[in-house]
Amino acid sequence: INTLRQSLNQVIMNITFVRPEKFYISGFNNIPYTQYFYVFLCFVYVMTVIGNVFLLSVICLVRTLHSPKYMIVFNLALTDLCGSTALIPKVLDTFLFDRRYILYEACLGNMFFVSFFAGLQSWTLACMAYDRFVAICFPLRYHSIVSKRSVAVILLVIWLIILFLSALTVGNINRLSFCGSLEVQSLYCDHGPLNRLACNDRSLNNIMAYVVLILVICIPLILIVITYVFISIALSRIASKVERLRALKTCSSHIILVVTFFLPIVTTNIAAVVTYLDPNIRIINTCFTHTIPSLLNPIIYSLKTEEVLNAIKKMFQRNRLKIIAN
Repeated sequence: INTLRQSLNQVIMNITFVRPEKFYISGFNNIPYTQYFYVFLCFVYVMTVIGNVFLLSVICLVRTLHSPKYMIVFNLALTDLCGSTALIPKVLDTFLFDRRYILYEACLGNMFFVSFFAGLQSWTLACMAYDRFVAICFPLRYHSIVSKRSVAVILLVIWLIILFLSALTVGNINRLSFCGSLEVQSLYCDHGPLNRLACNDRSLNNIMAYVVLILVICIPLILIVITYVFISIALSRIASKVERLRALKTCSSHIILVVTFFLPIVTTNIAAVVTYLDPNIRIINTCFTHTIPSLLNPIIYSLKTEEVLNAIKKMFQRNRLKIIAN
C-alpha cells in the first residue's frame, strides 16, 4: 500500500508542478565578517557604473570612435553595466538589509538576467579576439572584413542566441517541483543550487545546463585560444621586435580580461563535475566572474588605449573652448 501511495504521489507531482511562493537565499555558510565582503561589492559596483557609463559616453560623443572595434567595446561596456546591475544591487539588498526571501517569479527573473548578461560578456570577449585576429593576421583586409555592418550582424546574432538559451534555461526550471528545502546556497538565484532543490525528474535540466556550458563558456574560450594561436604565429613572422611588441600590446589587455572572466567560472564548473565543491568557494568564484571583469574592462582595456585617451583629451578641450567662448 505504501509503495502504491508513493507511486501515486509521484504521478500527481509530475502532473501538477509544486511551485513555492518564495525561496530563501542563504549566502555564505559559517564565514565571519561577511559584511565587509558586501561593502567591497558595493564599492566594486559604484566604480563599475562610473567607469562603464563614462566609457559609453565617450564612445557615443566622439566620432573617431564610431568604428567596428568600438562597437564591440561599447557592447562589452553595456553588458558589463547591465550584468553588474542585475546582480550586485540585489545581493546588497538581500544581505545588508537581511531580505533573504525572494518571490518565485523574481528569483527566475534574477536568474535569467544574470545568466543572459554573463553569456553576452563571454561571446563579446570572443568577438574582441576575432577583431584582434583579423587586425594582426590580415591587416590589409581588416576594414573590408571587420565592417560596421558585419559587426552589427554578429552582435545581433549573439544577443538573440543568448536570449534564447537563457529563456530556455529558466523555462526548464519552471517545469520543476520544489517540495523539500527552499534554501538556495548562493548569493542569488544561481541555476545549479536552485536546480538541485527540485524533487522531480531534472535530467532535462542537467542536459540543458551542460549544453549552455558548452555553448556559452567552452566554445567562446576555445575560439579565443585558437585565435591567439594564429596571432602568435603571425607575430613570430614579424621581423621587427618593436612592431611585434606593439601588436602584442594591443592584445595584452584583452588577455587579462579573458583570464579574469573565464578562469573562475571554468575552474568552478570543472570542480563541480569532478568532485564535491564547497558552496562558499562556488559563491566566491561565481561572484568574481560576474563582477571583477566588469570593473576592469573600462580601466585596463579601454581607458588605457591611445585612441580612447586622445578622444577624451579632445572632448575635454572642446568643452573647455566652449566654456571660454561663452
